Amino acid sequence: MKTQTLSSDVVRLWLWCLGILLACLLAMPARAERLQDLASFAGVRNNALVGYGLVVGLDGTGDQTTQAPFTTQSLTNMLNQLGISVPEGTNMQLKNVAAVMVTAELPPFARPGQPIDVVVSSVGNARSLRGGTLLMTPLKGANGQVYAMAQGNVFVGGAGAQAAGSSVSINQQAGGSINGGATVERAVPLALGRDGTLDLQLNEYSFDTAQRAVAAINREFGAPVAAAVDGRVIRLQAPADSNDRVRFMARVQNIDLALGQEPARVVINSRTGSVVLNSSVMLHQAAVAHGNLSVTISSNPQVSQPNAFSQGQTAVVPNANVSVSQEGGSLQMVQTSADLAKVVSALNALGATPQDLMSILQALKAAGSLRAKLEII
Repeated sequence: MKTQTLSSDVVRLWLWCLGILLACLLAMPARAERLQDLASFAGVRNNALVGYGLVVGLDGTGDQTTQAPFTTQSLTNMLNQLGISVPEGTNMQLKNVAAVMVTAELPPFARPGQPIDVVVSSVGNARSLRGGTLLMTPLKGANGQVYAMAQGNVFVGGAGAQAAGSSVSINQQAGGSINGGATVERAVPLALGRDGTLDLQLNEYSFDTAQRAVAAINREFGAPVAAAVDGRVIRLQAPADSNDRVRFMARVQNIDLALGQEPARVVINSRTGSVVLNSSVMLHQAAVAHGNLSVTISSNPQVSQPNAFSQGQTAVVPNANVSVSQEGGSLQMVQTSADLAKVVSALNALGATPQDLMSILQALKAAGSLRAKLEII
């Protein structure tokens, strides 16, 4: 009798532990990410800057001025601004100067005096910018205003050499970078929450993610401070005080958001032949046959030699061989697969190359067997 009671207690204890374990598993999100990684506040973004300048001090690898006359014109204008007049008609053969475009990204909340990185790229026929120095170059925004000034020594990766009409190079030599090579001169005005609202923009539109984000934000603050405008924008009621607004934005960014299953997607790079599938891709049963057709053309020219004293001329007679071959493409069965590993195994069983796989995936999509969105880049 005691044994039966003890067994019943053990069974109840195991059932209770199993129930707690199942509750914990159900409560744990399948995939959780910080809201900061999924969305950004409207207006908080980088701004592109661009400028035109000159790189000097090159070791004979600059622009050939006969083919890039704007380099000479730019240098003449710069010398005139420095009080040095160049007589008209002077033919300056400058091999140590290169005209370049300077680009940079102005980060949000950048203030005057802050250094930013720049990228220097040749616009003429300079062979290399190695060892050059960028002269003071104003960087302008889309509105034509100057936001930064760039200057400094250009760093070029790789190496190159040229001798006796032959040249060799490692990496691209006509472009380089300057770490901290520009100084911010003007800040971009940015008003966040001045009207009492903040817009949180999802990186990718999703009505499900927007709804989950609204629920998580309202649960975090215990009040309805967030509302979804559409599948990308979430409008927040921001505090009036700037310090409270910063703390409010920090709390919003650090909220952990439990995400649902992401949309099935297949990305195909037609230039490199790369095929990438995410974990939501599904395959339904289908039959696939794919064979390779190859055409080979070989040239075998022959020399026709005339007989002696025939006053003929030696001639080259073209002779080409053309052959067509087709590999067997037997019908293969693709089984229904919901797991990514099984999808990959089913596609590998076809024995297709990445280039053939792109055609097969497009055909499976058209036939309704591939449940995913195809993106060709």
